[in-house]
Amino acid sequence: MSLCKKVTMDKFVLIPLVAALSACTSSISIPESPSPAGVDISLESVARMISELPIGEEQLREVYDAARSSAGNGYDEEYMIRDIFEAPGCGVGSDLKSRAEAGKSYSRPLRDLITGYLQSRYGTKSGTADVSAYVKALTESGFQLYIPYSDNWDGRTFPIITFDPGYGAESNYGYEISLTEDGLHVVDSVYVDEKVAESRPVWVVNNNDDSAFTPLELYLKSKGTVSASNGKGRMLYLKSFRMLRNYDSWFGGASEFWVKCGAVNGFSASTEAELKLYSPTVTDFMIVIKRKDKGCLIPLNAIMMTDFTSQMDKMAFLVTEDDGGTTTSWKCSATVKVESKSYGFDLDIPYHDKDDIVWRGSLSAEFFQREDEVKGRFGDVEIGFALE
Repeated sequence: MSLCKKVTMDKFVLIPLVAALSACTSSISIPESPSPAGVDISLESVARMISELPIGEEQLREVYDAARSSAGNGYDEEYMIRDIFEAPGCGVGSDLKSRAEAGKSYSRPLRDLITGYLQSRYGTKSGTADVSAYVKALTESGFQLYIPYSDNWDGRTFPIITFDPGYGAESNYGYEISLTEDGLHVVDSVYVDEKVAESRPVWVVNNNDDSAFTPLELYLKSKGTVSASNGKGRMLYLKSFRMLRNYDSWFGGASEFWVKCGAVNGFSASTEAELKLYSPTVTDFMIVIKRKDKGCLIPLNAIMMTDFTSQMDKMAFLVTEDDGGTTTSWKCSATVKVESKSYGFDLDIPYHDKDDIVWRGSLSAEFFQREDEVKGRFGDVEIGFALE
């Protein structure tokens, strides 16, 4: 059960676009899709294309099925464009059985609407190759539909479709789609920001950033219970996580945190000579915190060390929020005690050069032993630990 209240709004006001879009009227005319000769697609062009599709209740259900599936697997509320074509209704992290049976519950999945749309644009005999090239470009693009606050959907309301404008922007224009009483598909140009997305459905076309990684929640489901390595020490758990601010623009979605711990697991050397038998290890895992969960205490039960012995002195600890870039490393050390003397082990903990460094430093063994469960603030996150 969530410990936070959902944010809702009583009214939704459509604000007309201004500045460069001031010449637009409420009902907009969407230009023809560009020729895929060079197959140059963009987030904006994909959002525009989706807004032109004859979307109905079945396609709405498909998108939300996928978003909730992704969220249930520990990812953000997302539906990858690749999966629209390869596994309709499946979220990121879906198992092989779900993917094999994908699409069976939809008589006309979203992929059929997209291919139909493209065929109508390039319907000539020579256009068949263009359609195939366009679909191939879409599936390889890494684009996705991000559906913020998807659990607020009422099961009926049609979405506003927008795209990530980049540069940390917090607002954009979007295409509102709706049906008239005559069943006609209507598209309006509207202003979109996060408050709008909290109050009514919004689909954001953006880039997928997390599907290549396994989030902690999915990892724990697959691994189950782990036992201590030799019974001499205790297990060190990460018990809870609270994000105090969102790290990215809302168009980018959730915050993906990497928690990395460098230490000498199971250390029990009694002489300096035995030090050579040990080497440090790095434990790391990804925790995805959705925007709606900012400020909420997220209970976890992740094992950071399987054999925390009394000779542990200090461990290296790094928390980053993933923003990609070139792999670099933090050169640090972990220390242990042998006959009351401290000895250090050098470590290189990898991260990306564009990542936000939430916190990095060393944590003493004493910190974890103060209480049955200890909590600390690390930058703009709060983390709870326990030795068991």
